[in-house]
Amino acid sequence: MTTQGIQMPSSCEVPDIPCGLKVFRTLPYAFILIELMLGCWVWILVAATGVVIAINNGWVMYVSVSCFFFSLILLMVYVFGLHKNNCGTWRIVDVIYHGIAAIFYLSAAVLVVNSAIMCNATLGAAVPPIPPFYLGCALVNYRLLCAASVFAFVTSLLYMLHSFQSYVR
Repeated sequence: MTTQGIQMPSSCEVPDIPCGLKVFRTLPYAFILIELMLGCWVWILVAATGVVIAINNGWVMYVSVSCFFFSLILLMVYVFGLHKNNCGTWRIVDVIYHGIAAIFYLSAAVLVVNSAIMCNATLGAAVPPIPPFYLGCALVNYRLLCAASVFAFVTSLLYMLHSFQSYVR
């Protein structure tokens, strides 16, 4: 006895997702380049700071580095046309990935702001409050964390827009 499973068509086109250089001219997929650049800036700025709160910086670095590499892989899949063989699954992968990345980046942005607030609280204090997980701060680190928080919020907004526009299409 053989069982009948779901039969996938042997060849199908995915008209929604372009391939080649058309990726950079189609709106939700053109966001990937901007997401990569801004995510790289978050990565660089947080790495340039001294470790203010280790758990916060660790999560922000994890999110920014992993989203950078996964977005780069997804961009390469679209540019080289590797998504053409799997019909509508790449559209679903695009929506789910960018939705999860938006949530992760939003949490990372909140943690960067938390680190900046903790850093600012110690700059003007005569005796800084030192919880066991706090390792110190300087004015340069405060400024870097503020810049990283702005880039992280803009990057999370771009991931949200990309996910929403991919879902609507």
